[in-house]
Amino acid sequence: GVFPGFKEIFMTPLRQRMTDAMLQRGYATSTQANYVKAIYGMAKYYRRDPAQYNAEEVQAYLLHMVKDRHVSFSSMNQTACAARFLYETVLGHDRETFHIPMAKVPVTQPELLSREEIARMFAACTNPVYRMILQTIYATGLRVFEACALRVRDIDSAADRMCIRVENGKGAKTRYTLLSPSLLELLRAYVRKTKSRDWLFCARGGKRPLSVKSAQRAYWGARDGADITKRGGVHTLRHAFATHLLEGGVDLVTIQRLMGHSNISTTSRYMHLISPQFRPPKGVDPLDLLAGLPS
Repeated sequence: GVFPGFKEIFMTPLRQRMTDAMLQRGYATSTQANYVKAIYGMAKYYRRDPAQYNAEEVQAYLLHMVKDRHVSFSSMNQTACAARFLYETVLGHDRETFHIPMAKVPVTQPELLSREEIARMFAACTNPVYRMILQTIYATGLRVFEACALRVRDIDSAADRMCIRVENGKGAKTRYTLLSPSLLELLRAYVRKTKSRDWLFCARGGKRPLSVKSAQRAYWGARDGADITKRGGVHTLRHAFATHLLEGGVDLVTIQRLMGHSNISTTSRYMHLISPQFRPPKGVDPLDLLAGLPS
């Protein structure tokens, strides 16, 4: 158990300072939760106020995570990022004197789905809400939490606009992404059938948005139902969006803007994934990815 008073030490003043600092900088809710959880884990290990630790203690805890608890380097790095935020940004320590190391993690390329596999997966997804959110992620390149947060009013179908408003995307930024004719047609039929009025993708009961976990499970279920063995989660559809647009001849800057990447180097990694053999079907708009899928 945790010693008496421990929760009060971290759960009130220090946690509040850290949360306020993240809010001021527009950190996503999920990032805030992950950072607080990471520091809470370290505080449980030392059973002291985290504000009192020195750099050596933080380094020792990161080593303990990998050596004794056998967590991945990626998970360790998330804790290191949380610690850097706490000790440098919140508590004002200097990075040179209060050094928090990060592990070098090899960059692995995602396992891409083919257009035929994507079409099979959509066909295998029989739940209309789940199928529609998966089709929307592929056709727009949205992050899963951005898709789950869509409201009916975010769909702008005016002929001279044709876009989807992404409110409070990553980094609390608002942007616009594609609304292709094929996606609009599917969304219109879907809204007529589900009678959605507020949230576009509703959880059971219709009063709350679909959760990220539900969307992730829907992807895995559809993938398994289509006998696809490639690894990865629903984010794979976002990778497919970027790669398939590149193969269709869409330029990097446009894709960067649609995906909400702050740096074009993040977008340019998809250049390594394109198939030089691919030729888009004649008469199909390269931006309309759903129209380019095999029947």
